[in-house]
Amino acid sequence: MLEPDAIYARIVECLGPGRLIGKQVLITAGPTREAIDPVRYISNRSTGRMGFALAQAAQQAGAEVTLVSGPVVLKEPPGVERISVTSAVEMRDAVFERVARADIFIACAAVSDYRLEAVAAQKIKKTAQKISLELTPNPDIVHEVTQLKNKPFTLGFAAETEKVEQHAREKLQRKNLDMIAANQVAAEQTGFESDTNELIVIWSDGKQLLTLNDKNEIARQLIDLVTDHYIALNPVDD
Repeated sequence: MLEPDAIYARIVECLGPGRLIGKQVLITAGPTREAIDPVRYISNRSTGRMGFALAQAAQQAGAEVTLVSGPVVLKEPPGVERISVTSAVEMRDAVFERVARADIFIACAAVSDYRLEAVAAQKIKKTAQKISLELTPNPDIVHEVTQLKNKPFTLGFAAETEKVEQHAREKLQRKNLDMIAANQVAAEQTGFESDTNELIVIWSDGKQLLTLNDKNEIARQLIDLVTDHYIALNPVDD
């Protein structure tokens, strides 16, 4: 017998084509891990749940979905192609192998901002002395995408702990995004490792609050909003 999520996906398919049928959606999800030595790494608390929920919602809306995921324990939704990566550089390479075919790019991954300048070949042994790690900036994947000549419609994310809307608006402009979804990750119900979320979605001349709900429902609402704006920018003649 099929799993419940697969049964649900089949039911959605039977209800008829969605508004994203024929469109290619590329999504990043989860954290990245930046190696310190063969044992240790730098990462963050992202579980990938929001990105995986968005992949499922986009697929159910009719899109062909490719999900580039960092290390998570989640199974990809039925009908979604998954590319597993570890580091930010690997995620960047996977995105740029596929982004030219994408109509919509959703940058939901919590990509590490920095990586080590030099990874130790052997495990760093503990001593009584302090140590310093020299870090170098990782590629800014979403900004590189938005600089492309024929860039896809791009939705970015802003995980903030203060001044959520202000920082999101600054990021929207700085990274040339079409839309940004921001949340308060310091809160218990809207942060990392939570089954629920609440987003403020912002674009150049408007915004909409997606109030606290299960991440799957928030994903469906967000994909509907992205689809509205994508279609408005890319009308199809009858």
